[in-house]
Order: sequence, then C-alpha cells, then structure tokens
Amino acid sequence: MMQKKVENTANRIAVGTAYGMLGMLSFSLTLPATRAAVLYFHPSVVAFVRPVVAAVFAAALLIATKSRFPARQHWKSFVLIVLGVVIGVPITFAWGMHSLPAAHGAITLALLPLCTALFAKLRTGEHPSKRFWAASLAGSAAVIAFAVTHSAGSAGVGAIRTGDAVLFLSVIASSLGYAEGARLTRVMPGWEVTSWSIVMGAPFMVIPAVMAVRTYGMSAPPSAWYGLAYVCIVSQWLGMFAWYKGLAIGGIAHIGQLQLFQPFCTILFAAVLLAEPITIGTLIAALAVVASVAVSRSSIVEIRDQSAAP
Repeated sequence: MMQKKVENTANRIAVGTAYGMLGMLSFSLTLPATRAAVLYFHPSVVAFVRPVVAAVFAAALLIATKSRFPARQHWKSFVLIVLGVVIGVPITFAWGMHSLPAAHGAITLALLPLCTALFAKLRTGEHPSKRFWAASLAGSAAVIAFAVTHSAGSAGVGAIRTGDAVLFLSVIASSLGYAEGARLTRVMPGWEVTSWSIVMGAPFMVIPAVMAVRTYGMSAPPSAWYGLAYVCIVSQWLGMFAWYKGLAIGGIAHIGQLQLFQPFCTILFAAVLLAEPITIGTLIAALAVVASVAVSRSSIVEIRDQSAAP
C-alpha cells in the first residue's frame, strides 16, 4: 500500500515536471521578447495590448468549446489571478524591461520560485520542509550571483536599478497568480482557467490599450512585432496552459523550483538565436541550480489544508 502510494506520488511529480518544463521553456523567451518589443513600442502599448490580444484567442477557444462560465465559488480566485497575471504582470514586465537589459531581469526574477513557494504555503495549504527552503534559498542565491556576475560586463548592468523594484512587483503578481491558478486547475482544466482569467481581465485593459495606441502609435520593425506577438500569444496565454497543469499535478512549491532554470534557458536561446557566448560561469551556476532543484524536489511538501489539496 505504502509502495503504491510512493509510486503514484513519483508518477504525479514526473508528469507535473514535464508540463512545468514546457511552461518554463515558453516563459524563457518572455524577457527577451518583451525587451525586443519595448525598444520600439512604448511600454504602455505592450502592457495593455498584451492581455487584450490574448483575450481574443482565449474567447475564441472558449466559444468553440462551449465552455460554461466559472461557478461563483471560484470567482475570488479568478479575481486574484486577474490582478496578478492578467493586469499586474504585463504592466510590470513592460515597464521593468523598458529600463533594463533582458539578462539583468534575471536578478529579480530569480526570487520567483521562492515567492511562489511562499504563496503555495499561504494560499494552498502546502508546507515545504526546512530542507526544501534551504535548497530553494541556495538555488536562488546561485541564480542571483550568476545574474549579477553575468551582467556586470556591461557598464552598470550589474547594479540594482529602479526597474528591479518594478520587476519585484512582477514577482509578487506572478507568484500570486500561479498559486491561485494551480488551485483552480485542480478542479477545472488549466486552459479554461487561463482563458477565463484573460477574458475576465481584458475589459479593464481595452480602454487603456486604445489610448496607448492612439498616443504612441504602432510603428515598429518586424523584430518588435515578433516580440509583441510572442508575449501576447505564448507568454500570456498558451504557456500558462502547461504551467498551471504542472503546478496542479506536481505541487506548486516543487514545480515552481523549475523556474530557477529559466535564466539559463534564456541565455541558451540567446546563444542559439543571437549567437551570444555561453561562459564557464554559466555552466557552473547551472550545475549549482540543478543540485538545489534535485534536493528541493526530494524534500517533503506537506499539505495540511485538505480543502486545497488535489
């Protein structure tokens, strides 16, 4: 009986990891895509257009599948997701990346796994062990140290900037949205959670989007349009399908640690797409992160609030 329970837990974490990796990889291009967009589009255009465009695709999917409007008992969670992921993240990402290089953003976003685990504790009844917290802190420290060292080559890039404070708000908004989204994905499909959240939040962004476009225009080279399209369709919508499902199946705290790999995946994409070099320091930091994630994933995460458990 005990062995079967252990096997089921291992299988659940493995499946959750697969979905989580897919979501994390899709988010790895968000920072450079946002940076590419805000170099030519005004940050307010990117911030407000992003959820509006995503809402068009989300609404089309909901209509095509004849999905029913969420039950009233879930509205509170949807409000928190809208405030965090649909409104908070696009605005803070756009304004943060307007003043920061993409690599520098990893300094602040390295705190995302820790913050996600904290909201998992506060909102979903997950209680990671001390070993988990220690491993998570070590992994976050490795990523932050790497980010500071990696970005120090550019004049002043290694220093903490005002944009970091904006991205820190993005960390809080993302973590809250991830935790609430994972809770809902335990009772409804992740694609419905994501799509309904975007559709609910989009009306608040339409008027600001129209005003931003009228004020600043949409004239930009193809690179900026590609970046905008990516954050609208993948970062805001499609990527969340896999991410929510991974968090719900494998556990928010456990799967959230996969985000420690995100800066390295971003650099890998930059190497492939932009021919940027990968240094020895990158490999050493990546190995440290792999070790910390391995330890944190083998640690116990107790669920005390059974009403929030899967």
